[in-house]
Amino acid sequence: MKFSEFLIEILFNDWFSLSNLGPFMPGGTFPAYFEVEMFQRALLAAVLTTVVAGFYGSFLLMKNLALMGDGLAHVSFGGVAVGIVLGAAAPLWYALIFSVTAALIIHELQERDLLTGDASIAIFLTGMLALGLVVLRIWGQGITADIEGYLFGNLNLIDYNDLDLIVSISIISLVSLFFLHNALLATTVDAIAARIQGIPTRWIGLWFSAAVAAIVVSMVQVIGTLLVTALLVTPAATAQLVGRSFRECMVLTQLIGITSVLLGLFLSSELDTGAGSMIALVSAIVFGLVLIGTIVVNQDANKQRID
Repeated sequence: MKFSEFLIEILFNDWFSLSNLGPFMPGGTFPAYFEVEMFQRALLAAVLTTVVAGFYGSFLLMKNLALMGDGLAHVSFGGVAVGIVLGAAAPLWYALIFSVTAALIIHELQERDLLTGDASIAIFLTGMLALGLVVLRIWGQGITADIEGYLFGNLNLIDYNDLDLIVSISIISLVSLFFLHNALLATTVDAIAARIQGIPTRWIGLWFSAAVAAIVVSMVQVIGTLLVTALLVTPAATAQLVGRSFRECMVLTQLIGITSVLLGLFLSSELDTGAGSMIALVSAIVFGLVLIGTIVVNQDANKQRID
């Protein structure tokens, strides 16, 4: 039995059974995410990637590297395209190799002041996306339905092999962040001071870059390479609008991310739309509503000060 199968068994079919929540869920189709095995895999994958993306996305924003997730997602598409053309049974492994390699190179280019982070990300973004499209056009069958699944997400068709990869990346990312959280926060706030304190800032940076690359790959089938930032950046950006401390922002990021995923799954199942695109749309709408609310509250506060 695969580890992901064991996890599904515990969460949905054992004594602690989330499937019992199915009858209480709204809608005619949405309860299937708690009752049908195929949709249970989708729900677990979506929630896991959202939780992990929320933690790492908060640090990406603090580092002013919001574009990194989008860039690595496009790099992963190039890896997927190469894997498909080579007949790989699991193209996401090629995406993982491409993304981690690109992330490490981008970090080194920035660390050695050879190129700014945004510039190197943009170059890899366009270059690897173009590579994927050219490879598919020359040696593949072009943009097929399977390719569209990688571009826009194919959440409801995740199998146990893909779920195993997602679960493995999520667990490794969370465990490593648990042990390296303080060092990462120190290097994020003030890299020079962290280096003086003896923190290996270069290795912390390499680990963080590789971890983000792996997380992006784990999100490809959940939300698609073109929509990764909807879960990696948008919930964290929304939380920063109202959070008063970094810890509060981390908690709010999780709440906003999971709410966006569940609401997106509900609307996509009831309106028969793509799950990834609906999750991204809901995430953007939540950000817009919070932004408008924040502006209104700030304007009222300013008027009260003037009066």
